[in-house]
Order: sequence, then C-alpha cells, then structure tokens
Amino acid sequence: MNARLAFGASVSLLAGSLAIVAGTVAPAQAADGQIKINLVGINDFHGRIDANTVKWAGTVKKLEYDTSGTSPGASLVVGAGDLIGASLFASASAGDQPTIDVMNEVGLDASAVGNHEFDKGWADLRDRVINNKTNAKWDYLGANVYQKGTQTPALPEYKIYNLTDADGDAVKVGVIGAVTQETASLVSPGGISTLDFGPAVAAVNRVAAQLSDGNTGNDEADVLVATFHAGSNVTSSYVDAFAAGGEFAAMANLDPHIDAVFNGHTHQKYVYSQPVTGGDQPTRPMVQTGSYGENVGQVLLDYNTGTGKVTANAASNTARVTTSDADLVANPTYGADLQKVKNTVDAALAAAKTVGNQPVGRITADITTAFRFGAYTGGRYAGGERDVREQESTLGDLVANALRDGIPADQGKADIGIVNPGGLRDELYFKGDPASNPANTDGVVTYAEANGVLPFVNNIWLVQLTGKQLKTVLEQQWQPAGAARAFLALGLSDNVRVTQDATKPYGSRITSVLVNGLPLDLKKIYTVSTFSFLGTGGDNFTAFKDGTSKDTGLVDRDLWIGYLQKAGPIAPDFARQQVQAQNMKTSVKPGKKYTFRVNGLDLTSQGSPQNTEAGLYATTLVKGKPIQVKLGEFPVANGLAKFNFRTPRIRFSQLSVVAEPSDTMVGIFHGTFNHQIKAKPRLATSKSPQRAIAGKTRTSVSIEVKVPGMDPKGWAAVKIGGRQYKGKLVDGKVTIKLPKFNKTGKQRLKVKYLGGKEFKRAYKFINLWVVRG
Repeated sequence: MNARLAFGASVSLLAGSLAIVAGTVAPAQAADGQIKINLVGINDFHGRIDANTVKWAGTVKKLEYDTSGTSPGASLVVGAGDLIGASLFASASAGDQPTIDVMNEVGLDASAVGNHEFDKGWADLRDRVINNKTNAKWDYLGANVYQKGTQTPALPEYKIYNLTDADGDAVKVGVIGAVTQETASLVSPGGISTLDFGPAVAAVNRVAAQLSDGNTGNDEADVLVATFHAGSNVTSSYVDAFAAGGEFAAMANLDPHIDAVFNGHTHQKYVYSQPVTGGDQPTRPMVQTGSYGENVGQVLLDYNTGTGKVTANAASNTARVTTSDADLVANPTYGADLQKVKNTVDAALAAAKTVGNQPVGRITADITTAFRFGAYTGGRYAGGERDVREQESTLGDLVANALRDGIPADQGKADIGIVNPGGLRDELYFKGDPASNPANTDGVVTYAEANGVLPFVNNIWLVQLTGKQLKTVLEQQWQPAGAARAFLALGLSDNVRVTQDATKPYGSRITSVLVNGLPLDLKKIYTVSTFSFLGTGGDNFTAFKDGTSKDTGLVDRDLWIGYLQKAGPIAPDFARQQVQAQNMKTSVKPGKKYTFRVNGLDLTSQGSPQNTEAGLYATTLVKGKPIQVKLGEFPVANGLAKFNFRTPRIRFSQLSVVAEPSDTMVGIFHGTFNHQIKAKPRLATSKSPQRAIAGKTRTSVSIEVKVPGMDPKGWAAVKIGGRQYKGKLVDGKVTIKLPKFNKTGKQRLKVKYLGGKEFKRAYKFINLWVVRG
C-alpha cells in the first residue's frame, strides 16, 4: 500500500548500500506482541492491460485486505520483476505507462527489477519509468546491479518498511531485490553499457548480513524478504528444482535470516518450502506465481515482537478472480482503488484500439511458437503450452524470412535472417474476433496482433559474418553452463538447412549447413539480418560481435508489419530448418552400404503435421538441370527416421532426405558437392575439312565431352607434337582452330579433355591428312 509511505520516506547511502527507509505509522491501540505479516506477491506481469487486468488487481486487493488475521497496515505488495516489457499492445503502444499507472493504483510497494525493465535501456528505466519515483511510485530494487566496473549500486538494494497491525504491534520488514545475472545477455548490451550485473544470491546475502548484524548505524530489520527475478523451470518439487541447478539452486545458500523468498523470470507456478539451517523456522517459503497475472502469491509470517522471531509461515498461490469488474469496483473496502485501475485500463484500450484494430496482413492457418504438453490429433499438433524456446517454430522461421526479405534495397541485402526465440512474445492465430473488432475476421492479422509478436522495439542490424563465424553462432544455441535454458533454438530463414549432432563435443555439434542449397563456405562473407539484441551478443550469442555490424535504423515492428502487408496471405511452413542427424559421413562411395539416423523431424507449432515417412533422394544432373531420383522410403516414428541403404551407381551431387508431409529436407553426405566420384568422360570429335591443303587450310577440330546426366565444364585441347591448342567448353562442347600445316602426310593429333574437380581427364588420337594443293 503506497499510501502508507506518505510519512516522509527518505533515501540514504549507508555502509556502501543504497537503501530507502520508510516512515513509521503510529500504533492504533495496545499491542499484544503478535503480528501477522501479509506479503502479496506478483511477478512477470508483462504489461497485461486487457479484460483481465481489473480482475488481477482485485485479486491483489482481496489478498491484501480480506485474509483473516491480517490487516492492511501489516501488508506489503512485493514484485519479482518483469512488470513491464514484452507487453500487450495496449501497454506497449504507450511505452508501458498504463502498466506503471496500474501498479501505482494497486498499491505495489517494492519490486526487484527484471531483465525486461531494461528492454529500452538503463536510461529509460532510470529517467522515465522511475524518474525519482514521480512515475513508478514503488521501489525498484537491484542489489546486484552495479555501476560499470565498480561495486557501487546503481539502484536501491533494499527497502525497510515499518508495519503496524490493528493491535499496534510493529515490525520492521526489509525487502531485498535482485535480478538474474543473465540480464547482461538478455537485453541489448548497448542500453546497459554503464552497468554490471553480479551474482544475485551473493548480493542478497551481503545486504541481509548488513540488515541483521545488530548495527543500527547501517539499518536493521526484524524480518527479511528476498525477491529475485530468477527462479526454477521445475515445478514438481523443491528437491527436483534444486537438482536442476542454476540460480535457483544457489538460493539454497541464502542467509538464514531471510524469512521468505519470491521468484520470477521462469514463468513457472510453484510454492516450495526450502530447508533452512539456523533460521527462525526449519523451512522458509519460496513462491512464484507463473506469469501474465494469472495468479497472485501470498506469504503469511507470524512474528513475535517479544522474542523477535518468526513463529510460523505459510504460502500459497491464488488464481485470478473471475468476479465481474462491476462487482469489484463496488467493493466498499478497496473498490475505489479498483475503479482507478479500471479507468486506466479503459483509457489504454480505447487509445490502442484505433491503431491496433487495423488489419495489416492475412494468414491461412495458425503460425505459432513451439508448444509442449500438446498432442498430435488427427495428424496435427494441437494444445499445450506456448513459448518452448528449445524448439524451432513456424513463427520463428517466418519472422526470420521477414528479416531477410524486408530490408529495403537502399539499406542493403541480407543473405539470411536469424531470430532469437525469446523475442517471439505472442502467436498469430487464424481464428478472428469480430465481436470485439468487426475487421478481425478469420485469417486477419491486426496491427495489435502483429505488434504482440515483436514488442521489444529492437533495431534491425545487418551483420557480416564469415561462414566460420556463422557456424559458431549456430553452435552457441547450446547455452553456457548455468543458463536458464540449456538450448535456445534460433529461427532461421527458409534458405538455410542445418544438421546437428548433440552427442558430439561442444563446438563441433553443427555437422552441416546449407545456404541456398550450397554447403556453407567457411571463408565467404554472409550478411545476416537480425535484431540489435542478437547483434550485440544477447542470449549468449556472442559470436555476432565478431562480425561487422550495420544498424539499419529500421525498427523490428515496422519491418515486420510492412512484410505482412506486402506478403499477401501467408501459409505456415512446417518444414524444419534444423534437425538432428547422426552417423553422417563427409564422403561416400557409389554402390556401398551406409546407415544413419535423422531425429527431430516434427515441429510442435500449432497445426504442425506429424511426419510418417521420409524419402531418400539422390540429386543428379540431366541436361544441366538438377533432378532428384528417389532411392526409397523409410518410416518416421515420433520424428525419428533410420536409414539403411546402398548408394546408387549413378553420378550424384548429394543425397537428401525429405520428410512427409512436412516437406522437411535434410542434406546428407554433401561435404563438397560432386565429390563422391569423378566422372569418366567420353570424347566425340569431328574435323573440318577432312583433309587439309598444305600451307593453305586451317583445320577446325570440334570436341564434345560426354558424361551421362552431367554437364562437363573446363578446357579441351589438341596437341600436335610439342605444341598444344586449348579451348574452353560451353555446354560440353568446343571447337579449336588449328594452324596451317606446311608438310604433307599423316598428322597424328592428340585430342584431350583436361578434366576438373568432378571429372577425370580423357584423351583420344585422331589422324589428319595434309595434301598438296
């Protein structure tokens, strides 16, 4: 309740820590020595300004006011970060100001900063969002956010609240905030160039020790609460979550004086009891509410003012209420606050509607991120949870196409588009919503829907990478130890095909790359169109920084929407760009047996078909044109196909697998095109005239180099004695004009094809009679 803080809050820098100390509320009546502290927790709201916002706010106020045994004076609303950023259109289109206003109106007291608070850079967070608490009136905390190259805090590390219940019992509650150390890799580095992010647990422990050391000169708190924008991806049990490692596991070493922990960042819902040695209680609650305002957390602490101990704790998550907005704003206790929230939401939705309702494109079916926990029904994937960043998706690959194709000609030309999966924040669904917007019929993509996919307002960069550097970027999909996700699947434009082998050592797991059907040239320069976030090394894709970058000045939203407007009805492309392939060879021989396997052929985006078979093809040339010859069909089960086959004896440039019905194509055995065998040519010759007149006639020798199904290139020659006359083949043919012969008689001519990378040398002898005129 921010109204409680009107009693002269002050900012002080003490013992190297930046803190805010709230004023004291006078007790209302005689104390009884017991106070129930009510902590209401929120996290990862991400600007959810929509039809559920008032209901979410109503849930917060209900838990703050209506819990038996607590009172508003002993309640705090605590956030765990990402309250803004990656927001819905109604908030994003207004710089998240509607969300800031709602948080003020709901009475948020303090929150850890999240990585998304830095989406627009540190200057925007400091000078606009916070602005000396004239805008966001709660306290944004970041104990592990430091000025670059120092241990000087850039944000308040903690806040001490003097809480008093209805009986007059008082307690000092210290809230310490920290953000995932990964933040430096999760936001555009340019916006945080003046900041460092240290280990979160170590920073919280440092501050907790200060607030519990008995030295009143550096602030003291009776009860400590840690709020982290970090957490676990595991929801089964605390033991399992701890075993998964990462920053959550490090929280096992939190100072025992910390009595409760709030988590965020991983968008999971859990309530854990963490074992504590040396604390007031044998366990302390750890709570994360999921995301997007779907739940509100609560921690209740019983504190004895006589012993100075927490005597009991409890924690829970409460689902967002379904009560009507009208009934919520009519509540006699907190309805006035909710009416303010409703007014803010209504105004934001109305302001965004004019622009957001406009159609900008059309699709023929759902185009989504990857999902999990769904199932293939009728051969198509349906249901489950969105935003599985470890898997490729139809949406990621489409956005990558937009990045490649949407660059204006005067800005440059991209060879490849690359998208980070965490940048895709919403789906494109075929089903419309004409009830709320008559223009939003089935298949229509509105401005708001398109913006929801890419809400971060990144600039588009063109990054020049060598093939070797590009391969390193793809290797970095396997994230460093301690990252929240072990693998992040990049979205790639549809002219790129990649095979992976995760069983190989790090740095050698990308086993092949095709760009426009050709093997990746490690020395060639490729121009990659991507977000500034990736271009500056975000999400640990640091190899981008080794390239040469150009900021186009284009905003991702504008390029994306412009692409949708020009592309016409877009159908989802269910062909994967990256698959797992094991036991691949760098070269093969004709007529020999080989075995390999390809896995991960199926996508899990909505509507993706389940592959049932895979064809094995050899590519050969017929009259200079590539033709695919099918060698056989092999079954696919759960995205896995096993191949046991004999290579053909025909001349082929590569072997490939095509999975059906997705049309996923995998190039196999293509380390160097046409490298399997060198074709043996046959030479056909003719001469004109048939006889040469000494001293007068120049004879022309026509040479045709023949290789069935192939188009020989290179040079042919005619050798006479010690002299050789050359000509370059065109469509396998060349005519070489010889000099005059001065001597009569039979001349023995050696006709040669000089061979090439794909073809053997060949020669034959022909005779030419030279006669007198």
